Formats: sequence, structure tokens, C-alpha cells
Amino acid sequence: MTHLPHQPVRVAVVGAGNVGSTFAYALMLSGLATEIVLIDANHAKAEGEAMDLNHGVPLASPARFWAGEYSDCAGAAVTVVTAGSAQRPGETRLDLVQRNAVIFRQIISQIVQYNPQGIILVATNPVDVLTYVAWKVSGLSPERVFGSGTILDTARFRYLLSQHFSVDPRSVHAYIIGEHGDSEVPVWSLANIAGMRLDDYCEANDLQCQDEALGKIFTQTRDAAYEIINRKGATYYAVATGLLRIVEAILRDQGTVLSVSSLMQDYYGIDGVYLSLPTVIDRDGIKRVVRLKLEQEEIDGLKRSADILQTTIQQIDL
Repeated sequence: MTHLPHQPVRVAVVGAGNVGSTFAYALMLSGLATEIVLIDANHAKAEGEAMDLNHGVPLASPARFWAGEYSDCAGAAVTVVTAGSAQRPGETRLDLVQRNAVIFRQIISQIVQYNPQGIILVATNPVDVLTYVAWKVSGLSPERVFGSGTILDTARFRYLLSQHFSVDPRSVHAYIIGEHGDSEVPVWSLANIAGMRLDDYCEANDLQCQDEALGKIFTQTRDAAYEIINRKGATYYAVATGLLRIVEAILRDQGTVLSVSSLMQDYYGIDGVYLSLPTVIDRDGIKRVVRLKLEQEEIDGLKRSADILQTTIQQIDL
């Protein structure tokens, strides 16, 4: 019997800043990959991160970290892109677009040169617009180029709802859709605990479900990044955990539903723009976008979000 050679699972991380290095650290603890290459314009920074991570390997799972070049993307199942100019205090994610679009043209073309078969997962902000840029530059199918989208906003939303209702956040099911940014939309109509919509849950359990309190939860969800950046300069733990969850769904072929940013194709009339909706993720990338039964106000919000992103995309010279 002929045995095929064992193929190690490789993940490439482009950008060794706060998000990229924290994601690599989470990847080490998870044991999901055995080869993790860090690529950064500041090669010494990538080397330092790889050295530090390798020193943790004897206490975690067997893996090899190194500071590499774009040629090391070859054979990677997933290339996670976190590189780019960071969001500054008082700045919106969309303000970043012109600076990062230029950087992305160079990054994506080099990734695809060496790895035309893998999946590209984008985390750099503004993530919806830059994922669109990545797709256009790459020439890959949209199923294999997608962004972290509102996976972080959705996690924040679930956490804040769990605090309000005093339950485990993993028992709260609720989504933020649309732009990962100021025009994002909370899907109140489908939010549930134990399979019960929030109004029904409150009524059955003698709890308060006031619109004012719920509205405050969404505001805190939407503005969380600004609050964290004002306090510590950047956000990275939660988004790195979100990236790990997406990569796990890919590498383990799980078919998990996650709110990632993908190319819209006739979704309530929305076309040709990247934004977030609950999406089934498996080994091939995007399997399908879940068709939600939304209320009219939510549909209108999603369309407004799409229009804002479309306007931004039109300002980029592609």
C-alpha cells in the first residue's frame, strides 16, 4: 500500500502587528496548524514575534513559526491579511481606505503569485472595502476571498446581551450585519435566547425588555472600537479570536455559520459589494450566504450600509 506524504497544515499571516501576532499566538494555543509563517514589511519585527512564539511551542502544540517572504505563502491553506495602516483615534474605518487600498494591491498580487489555490481572509480595516479590493486584485473566485466582517461586532453584541440577561454569551444568538463600521445593522427580529425571541423570552421569564436598554446595547456594540482605541490604542484580542474561529471552520471543514464579509449576489437586491451576513464556512471557503427573513427596517438598514460601501468602492481606482 502506497502512503501519500504527510502535508503539514500551513497558515500564512501577513502583518505582524497587534492583530497578526495575537492571532498567531492564538493559533499556537489551538494546535490547528503546524506551520505558521509571519510576513511583515518590518522583517525584524516578524523575526522577533516568531522567536517569541517558538519559545512557547514546548508548552503548547508542535508547530514551527518563522519570519518569511511572500514565497512562503505557497501551500498555505489560508493566508490571513492583517497588514495595513492602523485606525487612529477619532478616525472612522472608512477614512483608512485610500491609504490601505494602495498597500493591498501590492500585498494581494504577491500572495496570489505564490499561492493561487488557497483562501485569503482579510482583517484589515475598512475590512469590507479592502476585501473587495483583495478580490478584484486577486482574480480568485469570491468564495475564496472574504473578510472577518462583523464577526467581532456580533461577538460584542452577544456579550453585551448576555450581560443584560445574565446568561452565558454562548447561549445568546444574535447577529450584526452590513458594514463592519458605523452603518452596521442589529438584527433584533431574529435575536434569541434558548430559541425564544427576546420579547417572548422577557415575557415568559418576567424580565424587562425595554427599547431604551436594548438601544444602548447596540450603541455600545457599534462604538466599542472607538472606546477601546481611546483607552489602549488598538483592539486585537477579540478580533484575533474571531479570526481563529473562522480559520478553524475552514481547516476542520465545519460548515459553521459566522458573520463574515463576502460578495453580495442579489441579496434583497444588493449586488457587487462586500458586506457581512451569516455565512456557512467550510474547507472551500464560502459555501453559501444564509438568506435571512428580515423586517423592513432591517432591510432598509442593510441597503443603506451597502450604498455607503458602494460609494467608497467607487472612489478607489481599481
